[in-house]
Amino acid sequence: MTQKNPYTISFGKIPTKFLSRNFIIDSICEQFRSDDPDEQAFKLTGIRGTGKTVTLTAIERNLQDDENWIIVGLRSDSEVITELVARLYSSVPLITDFVDVNLNLSAFGIGVNVSKKSPVASISYALEVLLKEIKKRGKRLLITIDEAHKTKGMIDFIQEFQILIRKELPLFVVVAGLYEDIEALENTDGMTFFLRATKYEMTPLNMTYIREDYKKTLNVSFEEAEKMAFMTKGYAYAYQTLGKYMWDEKAKSLTPDVLRAFDNVLSEKVYRKIWSELAPKDKWFLKFIASKDSMSASQLLEETKATHSEWSVPRRRLSEKGIIDVGTRGVISLRLPRFKEFIDSYGE
Repeated sequence: MTQKNPYTISFGKIPTKFLSRNFIIDSICEQFRSDDPDEQAFKLTGIRGTGKTVTLTAIERNLQDDENWIIVGLRSDSEVITELVARLYSSVPLITDFVDVNLNLSAFGIGVNVSKKSPVASISYALEVLLKEIKKRGKRLLITIDEAHKTKGMIDFIQEFQILIRKELPLFVVVAGLYEDIEALENTDGMTFFLRATKYEMTPLNMTYIREDYKKTLNVSFEEAEKMAFMTKGYAYAYQTLGKYMWDEKAKSLTPDVLRAFDNVLSEKVYRKIWSELAPKDKWFLKFIASKDSMSASQLLEETKATHSEWSVPRRRLSEKGIIDVGTRGVISLRLPRFKEFIDSYGE
């Protein structure tokens, strides 16, 4: 029987082999489990393919076996509060029974309306009543929202969340999204609470862990595993992709076929989308940056004949999107693996 490939290139699916963001997962879950949590909301952010969805799923799994937790995943493009109440009613028996007896949610198309009470006029009020019942039962409610972006439903939910936690209700949330989408929510008027919530960036995976995983799982030499690890630059999706095609090829060293498949998947699944969303000026600067492994800011300005002010905005955008690394003062390099090769082949 053929052994299943332990790596996957399906977005959001937890593969058999993956390098967990243990620090982030443990920090959030420990805070949520605290008798008196200091924070009830967290944000996960990063570029596509850095493991936001997998980390969000791991947080859910960490808590789901605890009978004191109710976990609901929602979409930001829905009427979030209404969707939350509907999901609680349809999937949590204690809430179903409570609503049928105590609340008339017919105005929102929720429930069988066996209650003789007048219809509830506010869905926010209904959520508050349900949370009080959840608290009374000694339980907590975790809401997870993946691919979050700025919508009316999302804004309404976050603003309501601020009110509910001031009333010491057991509501917790983890939101995952791209840099620009999380930033758009943070900068919305009336979202000070969300701005201040702790934000975890999906930084590159540990190179030593990647090397040791490749060495053990693919049975390659230390030198080859190290070469492969550095090729991924710690980018989570690249780690999975390279592992998958090395496994499929049963290769003990990088082959042209593996490298070709690696480049093709990164291009089609991630890089073309990233490139299409960049401003023309950002693309223009990137073509110069990609000409070398790294360069100084002064060298970039000399080659582009640009001023510091012309470079400052693209620099901030490209850095925040996780495309360039400017962590070393005055030095610029690409953070994404084989992105230079992508720009050379596809960059317009």
